[in-house]
Amino acid sequence: MTKAMLIINPSSGQEKGLKFEEEATAALKKQHEEVTVKYTEGAGDATRFAEEASFGKYDALVSMGGDGTINESINGLAEKDHKPVFGFVPLGTVNDFARALGIPMDEKKAIGILETANSRSVDIGKIAGERYFMNVLAVGAIAEAVYQVSPEQKSKFGPLAYLIEGARALKDETPFDLSIDYDGKKWEGKAYLVLTALTNSVGGIESFARHADVNDGAFHVFILKEFSLPKVVQLIPDLFKGELKSNEQVEYFTATDMKVDTSLDLVVNIDGDEGVELPFEARLLHNELNVYVPEE
Repeated sequence: MTKAMLIINPSSGQEKGLKFEEEATAALKKQHEEVTVKYTEGAGDATRFAEEASFGKYDALVSMGGDGTINESINGLAEKDHKPVFGFVPLGTVNDFARALGIPMDEKKAIGILETANSRSVDIGKIAGERYFMNVLAVGAIAEAVYQVSPEQKSKFGPLAYLIEGARALKDETPFDLSIDYDGKKWEGKAYLVLTALTNSVGGIESFARHADVNDGAFHVFILKEFSLPKVVQLIPDLFKGELKSNEQVEYFTATDMKVDTSLDLVVNIDGDEGVELPFEARLLHNELNVYVPEE
Protein backbone atom coordinates (compact mmCIF):
# COMPACT_ATOMS: atom_id res chain seq x y z
CA MET A 1 0.00 0.00 0.00
CA THR A 2 1.43 3.39 -1.00
CA LYS A 3 1.14 6.23 1.50
CA ALA A 4 1.74 9.98 1.54
CA MET A 5 2.06 12.62 4.25
CA LEU A 6 0.75 16.17 3.86
CA ILE A 7 2.26 18.85 6.14
CA ILE A 8 0.25 22.07 6.44
CA ASN A 9 1.41 25.32 8.02
CA PRO A 10 -1.96 26.83 9.03
CA SER A 11 -0.54 30.36 9.36
CA SER A 12 1.16 30.58 5.93
CA GLY A 13 -0.33 32.63 3.13
CA GLN A 14 -3.30 33.96 5.11
CA GLU A 15 -4.28 30.41 6.14
CA LYS A 16 -4.42 29.21 2.53
CA GLY A 17 -3.03 25.83 3.60
CA LEU A 18 -6.26 25.04 5.42
CA LYS A 19 -8.31 26.40 2.54
CA PHE A 20 -6.67 24.04 0.02
CA GLU A 21 -6.25 21.03 2.32
CA GLU A 22 -9.12 19.12 0.76
CA GLU A 23 -7.87 19.65 -2.81
CA ALA A 24 -4.31 18.65 -1.91
CA THR A 25 -5.50 15.52 -0.14
CA ALA A 26 -7.66 14.56 -3.13
CA ALA A 27 -4.72 15.06 -5.51
CA LEU A 28 -2.48 12.82 -3.42
CA LYS A 29 -5.16 10.12 -3.21
CA LYS A 30 -5.00 9.77 -6.99
CA GLN A 31 -1.50 8.34 -6.54
CA HIS A 32 -1.58 6.96 -2.98
CA GLU A 33 -3.97 4.77 -1.04
CA GLU A 34 -3.35 6.43 2.33
CA VAL A 35 -2.83 10.14 3.10
CA THR A 36 -1.85 11.38 6.57
CA VAL A 37 -2.26 15.10 7.34
CA LYS A 38 -0.06 16.91 9.89
CA TYR A 39 -0.41 20.54 11.06
CA THR A 40 2.55 22.62 12.26
CA GLU A 41 2.16 24.64 15.45
CA GLY A 42 5.68 25.98 15.88
CA ALA A 43 9.30 25.96 14.75
CA GLY A 44 10.73 22.51 14.09
CA ASP A 45 7.39 20.75 13.60
CA ALA A 46 7.80 20.33 9.84
CA THR A 47 11.26 18.82 10.35
CA ARG A 48 9.92 16.35 12.88
CA PHE A 49 7.01 15.34 10.62
CA ALA A 50 9.37 14.89 7.65
CA GLU A 51 11.58 12.64 9.76
CA GLU A 52 8.50 10.59 10.65
CA ALA A 53 7.75 10.23 6.94
CA SER A 54 11.31 9.03 6.29
CA PHE A 55 11.43 6.55 9.17
CA GLY A 56 7.89 5.36 8.35
CA LYS A 57 8.90 4.73 4.72
CA TYR A 58 6.24 6.98 3.25
CA ASP A 59 6.27 7.15 -0.55
CA ALA A 60 5.63 10.91 -0.72
CA LEU A 61 5.85 13.96 1.54
CA VAL A 62 4.13 17.22 0.57
CA SER A 63 4.41 20.54 2.45
CA MET A 64 2.08 23.52 2.15
CA GLY A 65 3.69 26.71 3.43
CA GLY A 66 6.34 29.37 2.87
CA ASP A 67 10.10 29.02 2.38
CA GLY A 68 10.59 28.39 6.11
CA THR A 69 8.23 25.40 6.11
CA ILE A 70 9.85 24.02 2.95
CA ASN A 71 13.31 24.41 4.48
CA GLU A 72 12.25 22.62 7.65
CA SER A 73 10.77 19.75 5.63
CA ILE A 74 13.98 19.34 3.65
CA ASN A 75 15.93 19.28 6.92
CA GLY A 76 13.85 16.29 7.98
CA LEU A 77 14.48 14.38 4.74
CA ALA A 78 18.16 15.04 3.97
CA GLU A 79 20.62 12.16 4.22
CA LYS A 80 18.02 9.69 5.48
CA ASP A 81 18.23 6.03 4.42
CA HIS A 82 14.71 6.31 2.98
CA LYS A 83 13.58 9.59 1.42
CA PRO A 84 10.01 10.03 0.20
CA VAL A 85 9.51 11.97 -3.01
CA PHE A 86 9.10 15.58 -1.88
CA GLY A 87 6.43 17.95 -3.10
CA PHE A 88 5.27 21.37 -1.97
CA VAL A 89 2.64 24.03 -2.54
CA PRO A 90 4.26 27.48 -2.17
CA LEU A 91 2.35 29.86 0.12
CA GLY A 92 5.09 32.34 1.04
CA THR A 93 6.10 35.78 -0.23
CA VAL A 94 9.20 34.90 -2.23
CA ASN A 95 9.04 31.14 -2.96
CA ASP A 96 12.47 30.99 -4.61
CA PHE A 97 12.68 27.19 -4.63
CA ALA A 98 9.32 26.98 -6.39
CA ARG A 99 10.37 29.57 -8.98
CA ALA A 100 13.55 27.63 -9.71
CA LEU A 101 11.60 24.42 -10.27
CA GLY A 102 8.88 26.03 -12.38
CA ILE A 103 6.19 25.34 -9.79
CA PRO A 104 3.28 27.78 -10.25
CA MET A 105 2.51 30.41 -7.62
CA ASP A 106 -1.18 29.62 -8.15
CA GLU A 107 -2.14 27.14 -5.42
CA LYS A 108 -4.54 25.07 -7.52
CA LYS A 109 -2.02 24.68 -10.33
CA ALA A 110 0.72 23.71 -7.86
CA ILE A 111 -1.58 21.10 -6.33
CA GLY A 112 -2.26 19.73 -9.82
CA ILE A 113 1.41 18.74 -10.11
CA LEU A 114 0.89 16.23 -7.29
CA GLU A 115 -1.52 14.26 -9.48
CA THR A 116 1.07 13.57 -12.18
CA ALA A 117 3.85 12.25 -9.90
CA ASN A 118 6.43 13.76 -12.28
CA SER A 119 9.72 14.43 -10.43
CA ARG A 120 13.39 15.33 -10.79
CA SER A 121 16.45 15.18 -8.57
CA VAL A 122 17.77 18.35 -6.91
CA ASP A 123 20.89 19.44 -5.05
CA ILE A 124 20.81 20.81 -1.51
CA GLY A 125 23.52 22.22 0.77
CA LYS A 126 24.68 21.17 4.22
CA ILE A 127 25.99 23.62 6.81
CA ALA A 128 27.04 23.55 10.46
CA GLY A 129 26.79 19.84 11.07
CA GLU A 130 23.18 18.82 10.53
CA ARG A 131 21.53 21.88 8.98
CA TYR A 132 20.48 21.90 5.34
CA PHE A 133 19.36 24.51 2.82
CA MET A 134 17.82 24.42 -0.65
CA ASN A 135 18.33 27.91 -1.98
CA VAL A 136 20.76 30.45 -0.53
CA LEU A 137 23.37 31.41 2.07
CA ALA A 138 24.15 35.09 2.56
CA VAL A 139 26.44 37.15 4.79
CA GLY A 140 26.43 40.94 5.16
CA ALA A 141 24.11 43.88 5.69
CA ILE A 142 21.66 42.88 2.95
CA ALA A 143 21.36 39.40 4.43
CA GLU A 144 20.63 40.79 7.89
CA ALA A 145 18.14 43.33 6.49
CA VAL A 146 15.85 40.44 5.51
CA TYR A 147 14.93 40.04 9.19
CA GLN A 148 13.66 43.65 9.28
CA VAL A 149 11.05 43.17 6.53
CA SER A 150 7.59 43.39 8.09
CA PRO A 151 4.52 41.35 7.05
CA GLU A 152 2.97 44.63 5.84
CA GLN A 153 5.96 45.29 3.56
CA LYS A 154 5.77 41.75 2.20
CA SER A 155 2.08 42.17 1.41
CA LYS A 156 2.57 45.57 -0.23
CA PHE A 157 5.81 45.09 -2.15
CA GLY A 158 6.26 41.30 -2.38
CA PRO A 159 9.88 40.20 -3.07
CA LEU A 160 10.81 43.84 -3.82
CA ALA A 161 10.54 44.54 -0.06
CA TYR A 162 13.79 42.62 0.51
CA LEU A 163 15.62 44.64 -2.13
CA ILE A 164 14.40 47.91 -0.58
CA GLU A 165 15.54 46.97 2.93
CA GLY A 166 18.84 45.67 1.57
CA ALA A 167 19.59 48.95 -0.19
CA ARG A 168 18.80 50.89 3.00
CA ALA A 169 21.10 48.66 5.02
CA LEU A 170 24.01 49.06 2.62
CA LYS A 171 23.78 52.86 2.59
CA ASP A 172 25.75 53.32 5.81
CA GLU A 173 27.83 50.14 5.72
CA THR A 174 31.57 49.68 5.28
CA PRO A 175 33.12 46.56 3.73
CA PHE A 176 34.34 43.72 5.96
CA ASP A 177 37.38 41.46 5.59
CA LEU A 178 36.38 38.16 4.05
CA SER A 179 38.17 34.89 3.33
CA ILE A 180 36.71 31.87 1.52
CA ASP A 181 38.50 28.55 1.16
CA TYR A 182 36.81 26.52 -1.58
CA ASP A 183 37.70 23.38 -3.56
CA GLY A 184 41.39 23.75 -2.75
CA LYS A 185 41.44 27.46 -3.65
CA LYS A 186 41.21 30.67 -1.64
CA TRP A 187 39.65 34.13 -2.06
CA GLU A 188 40.53 37.00 0.28
CA GLY A 189 39.50 40.63 0.22
CA LYS A 190 36.97 43.18 1.40
CA ALA A 191 33.26 42.72 0.71
CA TYR A 192 29.83 44.14 1.41
CA LEU A 193 28.02 40.89 0.76
CA VAL A 194 28.74 37.24 -0.03
CA LEU A 195 25.89 35.17 -1.40
CA THR A 196 25.91 31.47 -2.24
CA ALA A 197 23.06 30.33 -4.49
CA LEU A 198 21.88 26.82 -5.32
CA THR A 199 19.26 27.98 -7.82
CA ASN A 200 18.69 30.76 -10.33
CA SER A 201 16.12 32.57 -8.15
CA VAL A 202 17.23 34.71 -5.20
CA GLY A 203 14.93 37.15 -3.37
CA GLY A 204 12.24 36.57 -6.00
CA ILE A 205 14.59 37.65 -8.82
CA GLU A 206 14.55 34.63 -11.13
CA SER A 207 17.45 35.93 -13.22
CA PHE A 208 19.79 36.45 -10.26
CA ALA A 209 21.91 33.39 -11.14
CA ARG A 210 20.43 32.70 -14.56
CA HIS A 211 23.05 30.07 -15.36
CA ALA A 212 22.39 28.04 -12.18
CA ASP A 213 20.26 24.89 -12.22
CA VAL A 214 18.74 22.94 -9.35
CA ASN A 215 21.01 19.93 -9.91
CA ASP A 216 24.11 21.25 -11.65
CA GLY A 217 26.36 20.07 -8.80
CA ALA A 218 27.64 23.51 -7.79
CA PHE A 219 27.29 26.40 -5.37
CA HIS A 220 27.23 29.72 -7.26
CA VAL A 221 29.14 32.26 -5.14
CA PHE A 222 28.77 36.04 -5.63
CA ILE A 223 30.87 38.55 -3.68
CA LEU A 224 29.90 42.24 -3.80
CA LYS A 225 33.24 44.04 -3.54
CA GLU A 226 32.17 47.67 -4.05
CA PHE A 227 29.14 49.76 -3.19
CA SER A 228 28.14 53.33 -3.99
CA LEU A 229 25.10 54.92 -5.60
CA PRO A 230 26.71 55.23 -9.06
CA LYS A 231 27.94 51.64 -8.80
CA VAL A 232 24.46 50.37 -7.90
CA VAL A 233 22.99 52.10 -10.94
CA GLN A 234 25.45 50.12 -13.07
CA LEU A 235 24.77 46.90 -11.17
CA ILE A 236 20.96 46.76 -11.45
CA PRO A 237 20.71 46.12 -15.22
CA ASP A 238 23.14 43.19 -14.95
CA LEU A 239 21.17 41.86 -11.96
CA PHE A 240 17.92 41.63 -13.90
CA LYS A 241 19.59 40.35 -17.08
CA GLY A 242 21.25 37.52 -15.19
CA GLU A 243 24.73 38.87 -15.98
CA LEU A 244 25.78 39.68 -12.41
CA LYS A 245 28.75 37.31 -12.56
CA SER A 246 30.33 39.46 -15.31
CA ASN A 247 30.00 42.78 -13.42
CA GLU A 248 33.33 44.31 -12.35
CA GLN A 249 31.97 44.98 -8.84
CA VAL A 250 31.27 41.29 -8.33
CA GLU A 251 33.59 38.34 -7.82
CA TYR A 252 32.03 35.07 -8.98
CA PHE A 253 33.05 31.42 -8.76
CA THR A 254 31.51 27.98 -8.31
CA ALA A 255 32.30 25.49 -5.54
CA THR A 256 31.22 22.20 -4.01
CA ASP A 257 32.58 22.86 -0.54
CA MET A 258 33.61 26.06 1.18
CA LYS A 259 34.66 27.62 4.49
CA VAL A 260 33.74 31.28 5.03
CA ASP A 261 35.36 33.50 7.68
CA THR A 262 35.44 37.22 8.49
CA SER A 263 36.92 39.66 10.96
CA LEU A 264 33.48 40.76 12.23
CA ASP A 265 30.84 39.05 14.35
CA LEU A 266 28.44 38.10 11.57
CA VAL A 267 25.72 35.50 11.20
CA VAL A 268 24.92 33.66 7.98
CA ASN A 269 21.40 33.92 6.57
CA ILE A 270 20.17 30.41 5.63
CA ASP A 271 17.24 30.35 3.17
CA GLY A 272 16.00 33.67 4.57
CA ASP A 273 16.32 32.80 8.27
CA GLU A 274 19.00 33.59 10.80
CA GLY A 275 21.63 30.85 10.90
CA VAL A 276 24.97 30.27 12.62
CA GLU A 277 27.84 32.61 13.45
CA LEU A 278 30.89 32.74 11.20
CA PRO A 279 33.10 30.95 10.43
CA PHE A 280 30.96 28.29 8.80
CA GLU A 281 31.52 25.41 6.41
CA ALA A 282 29.12 24.32 3.69
CA ARG A 283 29.09 21.25 1.46
CA LEU A 284 27.01 20.46 -1.61
CA LEU A 285 24.89 17.28 -1.64
CA HIS A 286 24.37 16.42 -5.31
CA ASN A 287 20.98 14.97 -6.36
CA GLU A 288 20.06 14.53 -2.68
CA LEU A 289 16.27 14.78 -3.05
CA ASN A 290 13.64 13.83 -5.58
CA VAL A 291 11.03 16.58 -6.00
CA TYR A 292 7.66 16.78 -7.76
CA VAL A 293 7.84 19.20 -10.70
CA PRO A 294 5.57 20.14 -13.64
CA GLU A 295 5.64 17.93 -16.71
CA GLU A 296 7.61 19.44 -19.58
